[in-house]
Amino acid sequence: MDSLSYSVGLMLAQNLQQQGISDLDSESLKQGLMDVIDGNDLKISLEKANSVIQEYFAKKNMAQFEENVNAENDFLTANRKKEGVVETESGLQYKVLEAGDGPVPTATDRITAHYHGTLLDGRVFDSSVNRGQPATFPVNGVIQGWQEVLQLMPVGSKYRVFIPSRLAYGERGAGDMIGPYAMLIFEIELLGIE
Repeated sequence: MDSLSYSVGLMLAQNLQQQGISDLDSESLKQGLMDVIDGNDLKISLEKANSVIQEYFAKKNMAQFEENVNAENDFLTANRKKEGVVETESGLQYKVLEAGDGPVPTATDRITAHYHGTLLDGRVFDSSVNRGQPATFPVNGVIQGWQEVLQLMPVGSKYRVFIPSRLAYGERGAGDMIGPYAMLIFEIELLGIE
């Protein structure tokens, strides 16, 4: 076995997996690689290949979109009926866990907060609480859902916040865990305003 060739194959496969491409025909993949490496005539043009790949991701994103949007709609519909849940005009929902009595930040303030962010299925994607280090940032430097709720929270408050995808990362998602059209749930404790 040629270790360089095998290593290149490993790296290509890992890259494909990271991009979410998993349902490939290995013979066609091998043929495409060999046609380029051997300088053979291509079965389809590079432009067509790009188009096929873009169409693949569009279909995959649409399937993810439908699944996430349906889950979000079902959750928010049921959640708005729960005791203590408040829904704003934008569709953001929150529940006051602890009411603070400090000042309320404005869009141009910098705040310090502890937060714990999860997806609808409960997986944690980010948590200053788990890191043991509160975060400081400008109110107008975060996702729309955060901007909105922070300007409702007096310092000392702790809210559970239910952020629809359109007020979070929308169609693009963020990082490895937050997919397209993913709704986010946060517990936010507003510690102070700088």
